[in-house]
Amino acid sequence: MGTKLNPMIKRLWLMAGLTLAAGPQAARAEAAYLDDRSSPEVLVRSLYNAINRKEYARAYAYFGTPPAQSLDDYKKGYEKTQRVEVTTGAVTADGAAGSIFYGIPVAIRAYGTDGSEQVFKGCYTLRFIQPSVQTTPYQPLQIESGRLEAGELNEPLEMQLPANCGNGEALPALPLEERAKRLFDTVYEDECPDRMMETADEPQSHAIRFNYAYDGPEEEPREAHLFRFFCSRGAYNERHAYVLANDFGELSPLQFAVPDLDIRYENDDPDAAVEEILIVGYKTEGLLVNSSFDPQELTISSRAMWRGLGDASSNGVWMFRSGSFSLVRYEVDASYDGKINPETVLDYLTGP
Repeated sequence: MGTKLNPMIKRLWLMAGLTLAAGPQAARAEAAYLDDRSSPEVLVRSLYNAINRKEYARAYAYFGTPPAQSLDDYKKGYEKTQRVEVTTGAVTADGAAGSIFYGIPVAIRAYGTDGSEQVFKGCYTLRFIQPSVQTTPYQPLQIESGRLEAGELNEPLEMQLPANCGNGEALPALPLEERAKRLFDTVYEDECPDRMMETADEPQSHAIRFNYAYDGPEEEPREAHLFRFFCSRGAYNERHAYVLANDFGELSPLQFAVPDLDIRYENDDPDAAVEEILIVGYKTEGLLVNSSFDPQELTISSRAMWRGLGDASSNGVWMFRSGSFSLVRYEVDASYDGKINPETVLDYLTGP
């Protein structure tokens, strides 16, 4: 086919393949939008989702009692924060005068724009006013207050959670699959209008046994759970979304790193031979085309056909390791020549 990959770009991408799984300072996909008040846990996660996406007005609006004198003051408090990781514990509930007050333990790790890290632990109090006693404007579940103190940098977040945050009764946790379904519906309500068309075997779920890079050799294997949800189907492609639950049952929608391609054809004619394929950066996708999970190899593979004949396509492989998925192989068949002959543009599975 005559396709060639710029050597400098290839080296950069092979380095990037290493970086994706390298740790907290690695290049990361933007968090998928999450705006959900259906439970205390997911509201707290929505709060930090807004902070990570720099959507401070949304974060500010989750509070019933303003967390700062103004939105500008609240925003300034995060101007040196790159991103935040959050872990939550068991929720307690206590009813009083038409309201339910929830206490939820939290531990967060904040990464600064200068590469620094800080850990905080404590409790959030949330309030739900019974709808039957409300008038307008209606007040949804909201955060009333938060009390956080400094934690230990070198301890896992889950080990720093307060034992409880209130004297109310502990709430029973929803089954993991039901929570995954709710998260999927919240995140992909607009992108996947056909998501309810197929429900008999959805979602597909897999238990994944693994260890983190920091675990010692004597550490027992941990277990994560991967859920695949049907999104939509076209003439020759179908799309799925993935939700991952870590070993503590904390759920997040997966975002997949993919290369941003600059494909150059002879005489700028897409029907002609490919002269060059350049990878000019990263982008992320929350939905994969014609994808599947291999439980033996712990990989998710996708093949997006650019037309029904299947002679032009892009194919990716993402491997699960140390608790997350990273891009390890990407192939592109950019010629519309009636032949299936993809070119490998990134291959961390076998090296450069």
